[in-house]
Amino acid sequence: MTTRHQPQAKGIAPMRLQKFLAHAGVASRRASEELIQAGRVQVNSQTVTELGTKVVPGKDEVRVDGKLITALEGKAYYMLHKPVGYVSTVKDPQGRPTVLSLVDVPERVYPVGRLDFDSEGLLLLTNDGEVAWALTHPSQRVTKRYLVEVEGRPSARDLQSLAQGVMLEDGITAPAEVKLLSAHGNGALIEMGIHEGRNRQIRRMCERIGHRVIKLKRVQMGPIKLGRLPVGAHRPLRPKEVAALRQLVPSEKDNGKRIR
Repeated sequence: MTTRHQPQAKGIAPMRLQKFLAHAGVASRRASEELIQAGRVQVNSQTVTELGTKVVPGKDEVRVDGKLITALEGKAYYMLHKPVGYVSTVKDPQGRPTVLSLVDVPERVYPVGRLDFDSEGLLLLTNDGEVAWALTHPSQRVTKRYLVEVEGRPSARDLQSLAQGVMLEDGITAPAEVKLLSAHGNGALIEMGIHEGRNRQIRRMCERIGHRVIKLKRVQMGPIKLGRLPVGAHRPLRPKEVAALRQLVPSEKDNGKRIR
């Protein structure tokens, strides 16, 4: 563990422990902070609970729950067009198929955020904990966009309610971006943009104004768009897309408060 009196490894700058864990793909930065505070991280055989602790990669020995984190993993970034009928987790206690069963890649990656079992669309997978944190933490206010097919034709007042925020059982929702794309028969297609990540939020918002969601598809997360990727297919992100995601990550001097 790097201290004021301990020499640093030549050419390698010390970094905060939670940042090291996030870079190593152990967890997001916020989740890494929780691991540290819970006493589950050891540095050079000593349990560390202070978030200000710094380590030198390749010099200090870092373990999580006794498992050695030996080096920073190479970063991997993929997008998946998630089909209906898959859960956005690594494992499911109910035995339902997970999105990782659709992705055959050499790296260990995990889903960024949630997309409901009965929803489809864009899901990002990565081992970059900092990017995962930047995309999902409420403080970062990163917008996710959805195409929402609903029963009935929402009135202008209904759409305004969605845009201003509606009261749910867990509180009023933040303002949303709402646009009526088309109305047909006894249904309508709406585009919605939200930056919150509550469980089944859009479905509950639409039900609150009396319009049940028939189909929900996420088409964008921050700067990344689904495009024409077929349902069930995945691809690595392009260099420009990765760079755009990395721009979301707050620097140390931003104190974790960059908003995109």
